[in-house]
Amino acid sequence: MSLPTWPVSLDVAVAWGEMDAFAHVNNTVYLRWFESARIAYFRAVGVLERMQNDGVGPILARATIDFRKPVTYPDRVVVSARVPELRNTSFTMAYRATSEAQGGAVVAEGDSVVVMVNYRTGAKVSLSEELRARIAALEGAR
Repeated sequence: MSLPTWPVSLDVAVAWGEMDAFAHVNNTVYLRWFESARIAYFRAVGVLERMQNDGVGPILARATIDFRKPVTYPDRVVVSARVPELRNTSFTMAYRATSEAQGGAVVAEGDSVVVMVNYRTGAKVSLSEELRARIAALEGAR
């Protein structure tokens, strides 16, 4: 069994203000980190371009996070994204955050379901063959 690849990764500096009263990064920040990786992935495969051109784009249907280890300031995290599953009108994204200060340890993992919709009508839209091909290319056609 091969390990998953992470075709999109971002290096993020942890800000002092992201910590909460419990002296670690607040749980909501992880959602923002994963969102940033998701948007970078969308840009890499042209999802946002299609939304501007014809009004068809992504909407987040579900998001989960498993918190593995607390993160504190100062630190840098690498936040990565991949697409392990394509469906008819949606796809699953997986996320991982690792901590530089903790020697690259995984500090959070998560996933989400993204549905493609026509923002003019509100109807779900099938994933285009072009999007499927772009995702396959980015993922290395595993």
